[in-house]
Amino acid sequence: MEKDRSRQIARIRRILGQMRGVERMIEEGKECTEVLNQVIAVRGALKSLAELIISDHVTTCVEGASNLEESEKHLKELLVVLKRYVN
Repeated sequence: MEKDRSRQIARIRRILGQMRGVERMIEEGKECTEVLNQVIAVRGALKSLAELIISDHVTTCVEGASNLEESEKHLKELLVVLKRYVN
């Protein structure tokens, strides 16, 4: 689980760096298309982070549950969140 957190934190730090880059581009008056391309890259990085968290949750909480009831509980919680994620 600690390894999962480390990967997630590393991803977040990269995303924060990308966001600081977007901020700097706006401050410097870069072309809108250049800024938008960076925003699209950030959005892709956030999507990858979400997918990593989902995968880690399935592995750790759903598959790693101590019993079937606990596993089903975690799966139901995940499904609720995934419905919001895809909308």
